[in-house]
Amino acid sequence: MAAVASPNPSITKPPSISHPFQQRTTLLPRFTLPIASNPQKRHRLHISNVLSDSKPTTSHSPLPAEPFVSRFAPDQPRKGSDVLVEALEREGVTDVFAYPGGASMEIHQALTRSSIIRNVLPRHEQGGVFAAEGYARASGLPGVCIATSGPGATNLVSGLADALLDSVPIVAITGQVPRRMIGTDAFQETPIVEVTRSITKHNYLVLDVEDIPRIVREAFYLASSGRPGPVLIDVPKDIQQQLVVPKWDEPMRLPGYLSRLPKPPNDVHLEQIIRLIKESKKPVLYTGGGCLDSSVELRRFVELTGIPVASTLMGLGAYPASDDLSLQMLGMHGTVYANYAVDKSDLLLAFGVRFDDRVTGKLEAFASRAKIVHIDIDSAEIGKNKQPHVSVCGDIKIALQGLNKILEEKSEMKNLDFSSWRKELDEQKSTHPLTFKTFGDAIPPQYAIQVLDELTGGNAIISTGVGQHQMWAAQFYKYNRPRQWLTSGGLGAMGFGLPAAIGAAVARPGAIVVDIDGDGSFMMNVQELATIRVENLPVKILLLNNQHLGMVVQWEDRFYKANRAHTYLGNPEKESEIFPNMLKFAEACDIPAARVTKIGDLRAAIQKMLDTPGPYLLDVIVPHQEHVLPMIPAGGGFMDVITDGDGRMKY
Repeated sequence: MAAVASPNPSITKPPSISHPFQQRTTLLPRFTLPIASNPQKRHRLHISNVLSDSKPTTSHSPLPAEPFVSRFAPDQPRKGSDVLVEALEREGVTDVFAYPGGASMEIHQALTRSSIIRNVLPRHEQGGVFAAEGYARASGLPGVCIATSGPGATNLVSGLADALLDSVPIVAITGQVPRRMIGTDAFQETPIVEVTRSITKHNYLVLDVEDIPRIVREAFYLASSGRPGPVLIDVPKDIQQQLVVPKWDEPMRLPGYLSRLPKPPNDVHLEQIIRLIKESKKPVLYTGGGCLDSSVELRRFVELTGIPVASTLMGLGAYPASDDLSLQMLGMHGTVYANYAVDKSDLLLAFGVRFDDRVTGKLEAFASRAKIVHIDIDSAEIGKNKQPHVSVCGDIKIALQGLNKILEEKSEMKNLDFSSWRKELDEQKSTHPLTFKTFGDAIPPQYAIQVLDELTGGNAIISTGVGQHQMWAAQFYKYNRPRQWLTSGGLGAMGFGLPAAIGAAVARPGAIVVDIDGDGSFMMNVQELATIRVENLPVKILLLNNQHLGMVVQWEDRFYKANRAHTYLGNPEKESEIFPNMLKFAEACDIPAARVTKIGDLRAAIQKMLDTPGPYLLDVIVPHQEHVLPMIPAGGGFMDVITDGDGRMKY
């Protein structure tokens, strides 16, 4: 909801707490019921309410915070834009993705006066917000993007919606026309607070320059605590220009929000979950994006119980995909054995998930034989799609810590034996492995990703666009650590991959970052090649180019008698040629590039891409007839799974 900033808060200064970061794939953020979040230290906060029954924990011994040194004297008036930039600095921000315009010029001028914050200049505001998302997804810290009013602000909309659906902490700052002109249809005026009301976790219109320090502090806390999400701050230009002596010790004013944050789990509920595990014969873990910050605890839980793990698209990497107990991804394009396990299970442990339609298919048929345990930080998700038998609303990290403690202390839980169940699933793995066919010299797109996995040792950070290449990247690259996998899950926003890779490269400068993209998605934000070159970011682009909108073509093949309805992206007058020539885009931005068309040349081409310093584009020509398999049609159940066929067949 929008909040109008009001002046002169009169609340006493409370103790400091650190920011929680819990990543989740989900819809709208609402908070109630038990559990405290997992704080990772990045910012120091002064808040006016203290969570009861919960003490913040950190993964390391807390060090004394060094006092922030301002470039202004304490009593020196400065512009609101300088206050805004210093507020970002005080939150620990070192990188922003900002594109200037008339209503945000003052902010950019203030950024040039900062010795702490670097601006990575995108070439489109959508590129900026997707880059901020990539930064947040790769690091777990809030990403920051800035845009001007009007079209600059509306260009952020897809990224904000994406961040809300995938629970990504983002702080978006927009310039706005001066206060006196709001509502007059002024040049480049849009009511961005109203536009984004339903696609942000919270948003602000700043009407008093003195509120900037408090609002920025609240925005970062809201974005990263509880169930993370995007927060927007709209700052009129006259507020940016107004002189003020800021008050940095104003406390946050979020009493309602803080009182509804989940509390620690009840031991009775945890004991009940342990009892269900003991009684089960065929348990399965169904883990999602909510587990990304609980990977250590999740691995320990699996070690203690021996329960196999199926992951959602957003949860990939929370549990190592190469482990014997991993069933990899479940859902519409999940493995046969992951979907088999859920279908045959008698206990489904749903941790940090939201029972998304692309996972469940037909809800009545999903895990129909199982008792369901649902742990999630957002109370709105409990029972929303599937009614659980036992539910805990809270931080999965703390819940897993509690479950692990009980498992370690109870001697009878050391004798859990699910070996016959695992043997049954191993047989399914042998019978229905992920496979693909080869046709002469043509390069199977699945094979290209498999080779990339081998040559990078499974250690790269992978971003993707949306479509077939996204699903193949989820299936054939083995993610063994959290925050390796960056993709637009809930919104399915094409054009996400390239700018997200920029954000990841900024957040993790020592990492190998590869954008596995399709030609359709790549074209949607191709202008960000210029940003990659100017910033000299070592982003590698593995472009699986089939000259079509592959996933839509697959549905045309399966359900529309292969009738092509505007899904061909090449030049109809020269179908034998690759169009557009992606190498020319790279050349225009002075980025090394190559094309590979034969399977025999692929491995050497990918190795050259990885060995070349800086950015590189590899255009891999693949057949458009390939289908992503397995596939459970929308609204279907496990019994409807499709495991064979492609565009070379008629249906």
